[in-house]
Amino acid sequence: MPPARRGGADGGRRTVPNLLALVFAVTAGFPLYWMVNTAFKPARDALAPEPKFLPAAPTLENFRDALEVGDFWGSVGRSATVAGATVGIGLVVGLLAAVAVSRFAFRGRRAVIVAVLAVQMVPLVAMIIPVFLLLNEIGQVDRITGLVLTYLTFVLPFTVWTLRGFIVNIPKELEEAAMVDGCTRTGAFLRVVLPLLAPGLVATSIYALVQAWNEYLYAMLIMSQDNQTATVWLGNFVTSRGTDYAPMMAGSTLMALPVVVFFLIVQRKVAAGLTSGAVKG
Repeated sequence: MPPARRGGADGGRRTVPNLLALVFAVTAGFPLYWMVNTAFKPARDALAPEPKFLPAAPTLENFRDALEVGDFWGSVGRSATVAGATVGIGLVVGLLAAVAVSRFAFRGRRAVIVAVLAVQMVPLVAMIIPVFLLLNEIGQVDRITGLVLTYLTFVLPFTVWTLRGFIVNIPKELEEAAMVDGCTRTGAFLRVVLPLLAPGLVATSIYALVQAWNEYLYAMLIMSQDNQTATVWLGNFVTSRGTDYAPMMAGSTLMALPVVVFFLIVQRKVAAGLTSGAVKG
């Protein structure tokens, strides 16, 4: 009997957190659900006075209409290129910088850390004019490379700060033990520290991908209509006659798919990375 009472008490204590988690999940997921729901509705039902939680007559017409608006595949290709370059460069440069500020002592180390934090506090809107003038000076306006450089300015600080936290929490004794066994410093980092950093690398890559894929303001300012990214392409559904909500939601659903697929792929590697570099007794 006592064990049963303890189990019931534990279940009761978990009820409130579980309910709160359920409420949070529904609140966060409902806009996404409504986007997909509207994407499959006939256009006439998208603005119906009495919204329906399930489309009465699901249709793919909105997706066909969305694909015919503007240069969809070109916009998606440019967004994929910018996002891929931002993630790749951000992880490599951010990892090297994080290792430097967390493992090595040098003059101005604290100033670098404070600068990384300070940059994240600056609103992106406040940097529009300086960024545009700088890109114009170096001839990078309306170029993918210029957009990648712009995105790196706010992706790198977060990447460095996040990876630094992961590296600091990895004991130096693990590297020292590997070096005693014959590894060089680089070898110890690659064989011991890097596997343990897998969760941090995954988390920062997801952040960088979402930021680069969903960014709108700088893409609209820097890139021309002929070189627009996918987020700017969504503006084609806002016309002088009004907004075509159903095709817009279909286009938004298509845009969300790459991020969702990427997250599903790397989600498994988060758990694997937690134990892949562990020391066995």
